[in-house]
Amino acid sequence: MDELIEQENRGESPAAEDATVEGDALARSLRRRTPFRSPAQRAGIGLLRAADLFRRRLSRVAEAEEITLQQFNVLRILRGAGAEGLPTLSVAERMIERTPGVTRLLDRLESQGWVDRTRCQEDRRRVIARITDSGRALLRRIDEPLARAEDSAFEGLDSDRLETLGEILDEVRAGLERSETEFSDGD
Repeated sequence: MDELIEQENRGESPAAEDATVEGDALARSLRRRTPFRSPAQRAGIGLLRAADLFRRRLSRVAEAEEITLQQFNVLRILRGAGAEGLPTLSVAERMIERTPGVTRLLDRLESQGWVDRTRCQEDRRRVIARITDSGRALLRRIDEPLARAEDSAFEGLDSDRLETLGEILDEVRAGLERSETEFSDGD
């Protein structure tokens, strides 16, 4: 009993906090004892948690072919670019997860024989990356298992809810992209 009084004196109320998070599946999965500060905090943490679980699911599929998700992403970008390929900076701009080390990433892909790079004749500073036949073969092997992993992650949602989720994520991403400079100006 003394412990409960001490907790209340400190502004803690375990019973009330547990009741608040009791119906919250995210709070339970994180073993939170206190409620989220706001709906925005809950949504942000939920988004991060879901993204982590989704990334780990896809990574397991990619790792079976000894490739990372970033490498897979680059190969898909280059496959989509066709025979003309893309400059290194354009590859970096199209990546799902931005990385400052796209040159090193392309180095690893080239050493595996999945990418070929050549200097642009008009501008020798530009390097054009292209997917090789070996890279396309790798994508053909991994495309179907990865598609199954992606689809299975959303099995509980019907097409209307998936469409709504996509629209909400578009809005969140657009807001983050607009405000990104606001947070990077202080660097």
